[in-house]
Amino acid sequence: MQITINSASELPTVAKELLTYAEGQKFFIFEGDMAAGKTTFIKSFCEAIGVEDVVSSPTFSIVNEYESNDGPVYHFDFYRLKNLQEAYDIGYEEYFYSGNYCLIEWPSKVEELLPEEYIKVEITVTGNEQRLFEFTTIKE
Repeated sequence: MQITINSASELPTVAKELLTYAEGQKFFIFEGDMAAGKTTFIKSFCEAIGVEDVVSSPTFSIVNEYESNDGPVYHFDFYRLKNLQEAYDIGYEEYFYSGNYCLIEWPSKVEELLPEEYIKVEITVTGNEQRLFEFTTIKE
């Protein structure tokens, strides 16, 4: 599925579309260049699933946990991960296989640890504020 937006004000609509597309899947990876808007979109997505906490990039903590109407939401940013051992050290398995929402930025750093099924969200900058969102269901 593809959606093009012209401004950040359209992100809540894209978040709702993603929820519909996911059909109950709770594991999402977010790909895009630096400053493509991954964290900004994750903020809108978290609002759509009922998170009232302040959503921010977990760049230095690797994972942030938020509360939603549907239980915990785990937001990962693996950009600064030096090696896979760091993912093991934070207990990634407990998060990834918890059945709760997992939102992963920079998934290429932990590609071999990803579950067999997830939703891939690709964000491509196509203009100053314009973005192309592509949703793909991955089943390995």
